[in-house]
Amino acid sequence: MKQDMIVILDLGSTENARVARAVRALGVYSEIYPHDTSLEQLKALPNVKGLILSGGENRVVDGVEVDVDKAVYESELPKLTVNHPKAPSQDAAVWPEDDEELKKLLSGFVFDRCGAQANWSMKNFIDDQVELIRRQVGDKKVLLALSGGVDSSVVAALLIRAIGSQLTCVHVNHGLLRKGEPEQVVQVFRDELKANLIYVDAVDRFLDKLAGVSDPEQKRKIIGAEFIRVFEEEARKLDGIDFLAQGTIYPDIIESGTKTAKAVKAHHNVGGLPDDLKFELVEPLKMLFKDEVRACGKELGLPDSMVYRQPFPGPGLGVRCLGAITRDRLEAVRESDAILREEFEKAGLEGKVWQYFTIVPDFRSVGVRDNARSFEWPVILRAVNTIDAMTASVEPLEFALLQKITQRIVNEVPGVNRVLYDLTPKPCGTIEWE
Repeated sequence: MKQDMIVILDLGSTENARVARAVRALGVYSEIYPHDTSLEQLKALPNVKGLILSGGENRVVDGVEVDVDKAVYESELPKLTVNHPKAPSQDAAVWPEDDEELKKLLSGFVFDRCGAQANWSMKNFIDDQVELIRRQVGDKKVLLALSGGVDSSVVAALLIRAIGSQLTCVHVNHGLLRKGEPEQVVQVFRDELKANLIYVDAVDRFLDKLAGVSDPEQKRKIIGAEFIRVFEEEARKLDGIDFLAQGTIYPDIIESGTKTAKAVKAHHNVGGLPDDLKFELVEPLKMLFKDEVRACGKELGLPDSMVYRQPFPGPGLGVRCLGAITRDRLEAVRESDAILREEFEKAGLEGKVWQYFTIVPDFRSVGVRDNARSFEWPVILRAVNTIDAMTASVEPLEFALLQKITQRIVNEVPGVNRVLYDLTPKPCGTIEWE
């Protein structure tokens, strides 16, 4: 393995992601694990040079203050302890708010106490992941859930490098994709990258399952579960599929909830697989943030059109058609989203704004159309910028552009009579509405 590693054990801190990125900024790879990770599990990780015990306000779970195993305290691995009173000793009562102070604290630990080398790079990360994938998979076959988004595309490229033809990609058209997306996925991966690609048309299957379901968490769970079942069915048609690959990244894990923090929203690719499935998961990007995933894609040689493609939620437009999904509102989301993307491209904003999309809620408002009363849906526009998807700011769009987009949507999208612009950053909003 080419990279040294610092492991962060989550003992209730809200600063874990910041600390992990700060360690990586020093040139040393880092990963975050739950507080109850055993010493044996830590020893199984490659090139661990030291442990950071990261305590904080979420240290009490079900009335009990969390702690690491005694064997972890007794291990010879160097330890940096912050805001964890149960430890034999602490290096700091809180994590420094000042970034330079944080850098100083971590630098002294990582380099002086742990003797780690600054060998974290995307090239070395890829080389290490290729080795780990080959160790895990051996000569077995892997099935990849390929949405065509950034995360799954980068995983596909990484797996192709690691195991080549042992990989089979499955693209499921669940009816919740953006306009033209299924065709694009087939063109890029089957025609250009020559991947083993299976295309599954499951539009009616998914929409029938979602009929009448309004709760967003339930929608996510239905979509996620049905995805797994589709992959299971496809795997049975193939010989020797033992592994399921997913484009899980670290913000997915955080938002789905950890042992010390409540969930913000479920991600269909987080939480493992149903007990009756025999697949073993392959998730090589699960400790990376979105900007690092893009850097990984660039290093793997993926085209910019794919690497810098807008993020897209696993449940697709299912969480942008708010409430119980209807086919007419779903089509309104799809068509308005296509208009928004087209106008952003014309305005030179493609690639400059991190993510932009439309939302159609499940209520109507009174309007006037053709000199008569109308009772139609609003469309909500969302455009945000972020580095790692943990926080996000709103893009300040020119008013003339908003007017143009509004005019096109209300004139070209059936059933829509209003357009609104969401000005809420993350926090306190999330990037998606559901």
